Amino acid sequence: MHITRTKLHYQGVATGALVMALLTMAACEQATEQVAEQATEPAVTAVVYEGARLIIGDGSVIENGAFSVDAGQITEVGAVGAVSIDGATTVDLSGMTVMPAIVDTHVHMSTTREALLNDLRRRAYFGVGAAMSMGSDVEGTPLEIRDEIHAGHARFLSTGTGITRPEPGRREVHWVNTPDEAREAVRTEAARDVDIIKIWVDDRDGQFEQLTPELYGAVIDEAHQHDIRISAHLFDQVDAKGLLLAGVDIFAHGVRDQDIDDEFSQLVAERPNVVLIPNLPGRGVPADYNWLEGSIPEADLQRLQGMTSDLQAQAAYGIQARNLARLSQEGMTIAMGTDGNTPWGAHVEMEDMAEAGMSPGDVIVAATGNAAELLGLDDMGTLEAGKSADFVVLEANPLDDITNTRQIASVYLRGEAVDRDNFMW
Repeated sequence: MHITRTKLHYQGVATGALVMALLTMAACEQATEQVAEQATEPAVTAVVYEGARLIIGDGSVIENGAFSVDAGQITEVGAVGAVSIDGATTVDLSGMTVMPAIVDTHVHMSTTREALLNDLRRRAYFGVGAAMSMGSDVEGTPLEIRDEIHAGHARFLSTGTGITRPEPGRREVHWVNTPDEAREAVRTEAARDVDIIKIWVDDRDGQFEQLTPELYGAVIDEAHQHDIRISAHLFDQVDAKGLLLAGVDIFAHGVRDQDIDDEFSQLVAERPNVVLIPNLPGRGVPADYNWLEGSIPEADLQRLQGMTSDLQAQAAYGIQARNLARLSQEGMTIAMGTDGNTPWGAHVEMEDMAEAGMSPGDVIVAATGNAAELLGLDDMGTLEAGKSADFVVLEANPLDDITNTRQIASVYLRGEAVDRDNFMW
């Protein structure tokens, strides 16, 4: 009996030990699962910028606003206190103003890969998040850059190679003399998948024959058959009227030969989807470019500072400024464009647009929301949830003075800060 009890006693001890071991294993497994669950939970990567004035890009403003950014996108926008900050990194922007990155709808950039990338990098420095090269990207220009993402660079769009009549001695683009040639030029550019097609309707001060209504009508019709919009360089009001009647989509310049008349204004009213890119000329007055000191080569700055008054330029600006003011007041959609290849040109153009009579708020909409919409950049142009986190932090309010767009504290593209401190020209 003793032996049996002893056996039972040891069996009980063994059974208890086994139970304890099983419980311990279960606890360890549970702990391991909890650790694994914690390890697989994504780390909070959101950043909330709060306290700044938010210029949304559609004409609205949020004073003392906040917005969150995660994975390169804006996820929430509102007043301070209305945007969730749970677990997010917060950045205090009190006293600052934030606006969407600028979109330049009309430039002429370099046509080789490295030079073009450098142009886009320089624009990013000045808060430009996207730019469209209009008509000078001949065969061989690396249009594939449109589909590439380069940190610290503006986005690139292109109208490919533009279309006009022969202009010997000038840059050769598509030179056409017949409707068939005009349509073939469009088909060539459509095959390159260009964003828009550019035409020049201008005799260059009587030097060359210009596109006739028959020719530009063929271009417009063929482009629309390919679902591509047409942007027209023009000079004279008579050509602008003909282009409106033919179905043009975009004016790459305003009327430059005279103040527009009521007939032109009525034609614009009948085509509410037509967009004007004013591309104002220089005002012909000396200007202070000290705001560029340290941002561009010294020789370039000195050249700018040395500019003097030009009465002819003042007269040219006056015509275009009055036309812009009238069309803006009458409700025509305006988008900002600079022409040329000046990385900081957007800030000069915006000042010129304000001097012409547009309010600073309307100028900013033209340079952000309107410009992005014109180029089909659905994820740019405004500070809204779901948009790319492309924005500029300013040290002063451009709604008080449009030149405050030049007081840049930082630029963010796709949620990443552009390295402006170590910028090399």
